[in-house]
Amino acid sequence: MEQDENKLSNSIAKGANTANMVKGAVKTGKAIAGIAKGAAAGGPFGAVAGFITSNRKAIGKIVIATVVALMLPIMFILMLPALIFGGLMNAFSPDNSEVPILNDNIAITENMADISSSISTVLSEALTEILQEIDSDFIASGAEKKEIINPHENSPNYNSNAFISQYCAYKNEDFETISITDMEDMLREAKGELYSYTKKIEFRTDASSTTTVDTNTGEETISTTEVTEEWAVYTIVYNGEAYFADNVFGLTPEQKNLAKDYAQNLSTFFEDSMFQELSSDEYNVINSLGDIKFTDGQTDVVYFNQLDERYASKPYGTDNIGGYGCGPTAMAIVVSSLTDETVDPVDMAKWSYEHGYWCSQSGSYRSLISAASKNWNLPVENCDINGGQKIVDSLANGKLVVAIMTKGHFTSSGHFIVLRGVINEKVLVADPASYARSQQEWDLSIILDEASKHASSEGPFWIIG
Repeated sequence: MEQDENKLSNSIAKGANTANMVKGAVKTGKAIAGIAKGAAAGGPFGAVAGFITSNRKAIGKIVIATVVALMLPIMFILMLPALIFGGLMNAFSPDNSEVPILNDNIAITENMADISSSISTVLSEALTEILQEIDSDFIASGAEKKEIINPHENSPNYNSNAFISQYCAYKNEDFETISITDMEDMLREAKGELYSYTKKIEFRTDASSTTTVDTNTGEETISTTEVTEEWAVYTIVYNGEAYFADNVFGLTPEQKNLAKDYAQNLSTFFEDSMFQELSSDEYNVINSLGDIKFTDGQTDVVYFNQLDERYASKPYGTDNIGGYGCGPTAMAIVVSSLTDETVDPVDMAKWSYEHGYWCSQSGSYRSLISAASKNWNLPVENCDINGGQKIVDSLANGKLVVAIMTKGHFTSSGHFIVLRGVINEKVLVADPASYARSQQEWDLSIILDEASKHASSEGPFWIIG
């Protein structure tokens, strides 16, 4: 038994090493089916799959045994970081030693919750420390007052899939040392690099009025006094997962590609829509659409498209709006439709980036939707997957609803869209990546079925207005 486990471990290690050498070896969707065919045809991963099939009774505590139970491609399993699935050893449900952990949604959810809690704890510690640094700087600055712009005030923004995947890619073949504690220790050692801040000095003039009453005549006199004060304005900047890939984990280009594939596959596995990158099939820049307004719903909606040649190549952080800007484009639609201000995707992408809601090579953190709504003084309310009637009622009353979607009719990964009205018992949408889909009427059941099932505390629907 032990000899068989060692043989399989060696095969897996070789397979993992090969994965490091193959750029973009596994993506989501159609690519996974392609990998399954590749494994069947042979090669290093075909050898591993063959070993598993012929030795499945002797596999014991190796996670790849779950491939047999689930009929999943061997490469896809190798591209799911072992941290979530209990490691490549002892990968059975803690409640039932006969059930592979990949078949135990409760165990996987608990693992993911533990990992997210560890990351959040370290990020919160780092935020406390950066706020202390700001306090010290303010005291030394001589300014009279301070303002702190903190996009992470309510809770840290982060892409847990990216952290997990970078850590696992960094470990490479040393998979037996992978653990939540080890990852947390690495993050904590470098927590001083998680956040930084920028500072600018402003002089703000505030006018105050004083009313005096003449005791003899009873006449009131109002005098206005202007006071100019020196303000230190601090903006907290999250250096992000991409910074950690370079400066903490020190990943090679091959490891970065592997980590990106890891993270995208995790996002697919969990249906959490944390990656909003358009695929090469979806990324097709279109000619300028000009000014478009939909008037067939309860609310007139100003439409923008992230692939419009006016916006597609413009920056969103170090990415571009065309590939990653569905979040800012969706909020440009909402703000321009529900306020007296027109904010195009370029301006919204700039605001999102400057306020910490851009996530490198992933799109936008979900907190962008609430934050942008509040910044433009729009009421916003989260709604979960069970809120179908509430969504319909809100649309009928002239509100707009932002939805975060998973793979299906609207995206092959993750994608923000705007629900803009109801007509003939169908839902109208404003899809930032498709003018054609924006002209169709949609069954509410499709929207609910394809909305993110793992939206944590944000979404998958935001009722705005």
